[in-house]
Amino acid sequence: MSKTIFIYAESREGKLRQVAKETLGAAQIIAKEGDTICAFVAGSLITEAVSAILPYGADQVVAMEHADLTHYNPDAYFAAIKAALDQMKPDIVLFGHTAIGRDLAPQVAAYLQAGQISDVTAIDNEDGETIFTRPLYAGKAFEKRVFESTPAVVTIRPNNIKPAELSETAAPSSVVDIAYPAPSLRTVIKDVVSKATGKIDLTEAKVVISGGRGVKSEEGFKPLEELADLLGGAVGASRGACDAGYCDYSLQIGQTGKVVTPEIYIACGISGAIQHLAGMSQSKVIIAINKDPEAPIFKVADYGIVGDLFEVVPLLTEEFRKVLV
Repeated sequence: MSKTIFIYAESREGKLRQVAKETLGAAQIIAKEGDTICAFVAGSLITEAVSAILPYGADQVVAMEHADLTHYNPDAYFAAIKAALDQMKPDIVLFGHTAIGRDLAPQVAAYLQAGQISDVTAIDNEDGETIFTRPLYAGKAFEKRVFESTPAVVTIRPNNIKPAELSETAAPSSVVDIAYPAPSLRTVIKDVVSKATGKIDLTEAKVVISGGRGVKSEEGFKPLEELADLLGGAVGASRGACDAGYCDYSLQIGQTGKVVTPEIYIACGISGAIQHLAGMSQSKVIIAINKDPEAPIFKVADYGIVGDLFEVVPLLTEEFRKVLV
């Protein structure tokens, strides 16, 4: 029997997020011949986001536009997605394991009386079953789960599932507009203040410069920030640096933080604990800077520099500036 797979295609300020393509990629792994993939886009200005997802292979795009959806409001977005679910009647619902996805998914699971698997890092099809893998105990173990029945709700950890690719052969997606149900909102967002450091989303940056306990202080992150700004990248951190109070936990990369897969990852003063490696080991090129030649980070690094990060990072910045500026 054919299924309908429904994904929430997350956007921000009208632009489609990378996790939306990854969630669509997950749906394509799950889908069998005859199944329908439906992508839901919601917001106050969604034309660009809808256009962005159309070429990636969804069979149908459901769009909802309203001023109440300008910023994420739990009441507004849950009402919006309920309206879409009532019309599409999906068998499987997929979200990114983001702040929004983690909030919406359990509400949707309760509404549909569905089972839920959260924080999925891999999806496989074996003997007619779809198997979902998720980490346990800070990545020291993994469990594999299957659904015995539908409906089912799944959240996908960002930067783990291969994103959907541009499809030149698939038929164009049809777009269905759904009216916003205009629920009574228990809360109203008056203002949204973005952090000054949030120049580039850490999970979507092509270059990430990360600091560990070796940066020694909040001031120690300044050379990293200067290099990141020059390269158009973002600054990250190990849990050790966050625990020490050198930076905000929003920068944490690792098993209990964010997962990144940039083109270039530069680890500065990071020893390389397994929990941190779980969050960055899939980076295309890893460069490690550490005074300890025995630091575990060098085992996964493509290039290693044994030295003081406060000497090496400014030198790198100077050399890059000669080439780029």
